[in-house]
Amino acid sequence: MSDASATRLGLAGGVATLLGIGMARFAYTPLIPALVEAGWFSAHAAAYLGAINLLGYLVGAAIAHRATLMFGVRAVLAAALAVTVASLFACALDWGVYWYGFWRLACGVSGAVLVVVGAPAALSRVAPGERARTGALVFTGIGLGVAASGTLVPWLADFGVAAAWLALAVVSAVLALWSWAVAWRDLAALPEPAADERAAAALPLTAILLVIAAYGLDAVGFVPHTLFWVDYIARELGQGLAAGSGYWVVLGLGAMCGPVAAGWLAARLGFRPALTLALAIKALAVALPLVSTSMAALGLSSFLVGLLIPGTVTLTSGSIAALTPAARQQQFWGWATLGFALAQAVGAYGMSWGYERLGSYLPLFGLACVALVLATLSAAAAAIRSTP
Repeated sequence: MSDASATRLGLAGGVATLLGIGMARFAYTPLIPALVEAGWFSAHAAAYLGAINLLGYLVGAAIAHRATLMFGVRAVLAAALAVTVASLFACALDWGVYWYGFWRLACGVSGAVLVVVGAPAALSRVAPGERARTGALVFTGIGLGVAASGTLVPWLADFGVAAAWLALAVVSAVLALWSWAVAWRDLAALPEPAADERAAAALPLTAILLVIAAYGLDAVGFVPHTLFWVDYIARELGQGLAAGSGYWVVLGLGAMCGPVAAGWLAARLGFRPALTLALAIKALAVALPLVSTSMAALGLSSFLVGLLIPGTVTLTSGSIAALTPAARQQQFWGWATLGFALAQAVGAYGMSWGYERLGSYLPLFGLACVALVLATLSAAAAAIRSTP
């Protein structure tokens, strides 16, 4: 495959992660204060609407692979792109909590499908030597979506919540059409693996399960930053929407650097030791608001958590790939993604419930830090297990 083809696939995969996570999920976070201030929803309802999106992500992660077996990769990607864009247009309408709940759930499903199907569709179709560069393009879409939404939302919110959603929807529609035209429309089917590649192999199952457990705990650990961070800074700390969105942009800038940083770290330490170190740093970053709410502390926390959102995804994927034969990688990555989505949904609903009872986001950062410490220990235990 030519460099141009690999680049097109990488950029199309980046659009999939940008829309699937950056727009379908993260664009909602900086809009929570505006939704509350405009009177569309109460603070508690807005938090639950954020959590229902994660429930949709869980459903999407569970059905994505089976959907491709039934309908094919191209059809599934087309449907996921269409639903994601439609959901952003639908959220521009103030038609009540049930309308919003349906579309936040729908784009959670479609967003997970874009990530679970789109990223492997790009990476599996490039030569092994191109996969590091292509992977960086694919996962940078997450951070680009966070940074773009955080940059646009504060300005657009001045024109109203509907204007913000419509702008995001138009940008997403253009990107979806572009990715379909340059990559997904002509997506070729992968050849069937040879019999020897399908043969059973001895697997370090304990190490694999420990990596999956670490990934699930990581999902709980970053819920406060990805769901409540802007609202925490804007309303609980009283710094306003512009300040909260500014820190969200810092988080997005960190996320744009995450895949490159993860690749650099893995090349020097190996995937599992790098994952252990990344989770330890993330635990410290999530705990920073418990120690200080100074500009430096909030900025460093934003950047490091942002850096390690796609960074831990990249390192977890690489850890599983290093522990499993090619014929089993999709299976175990599916398990990891489903476990991540389940833990994320439970964590989001539990923390939304906790915020409603406590009236403060601060205890949630302490809980998230505990989850990340446990994730670090799980990854460390996986790192000392021998490979087959």
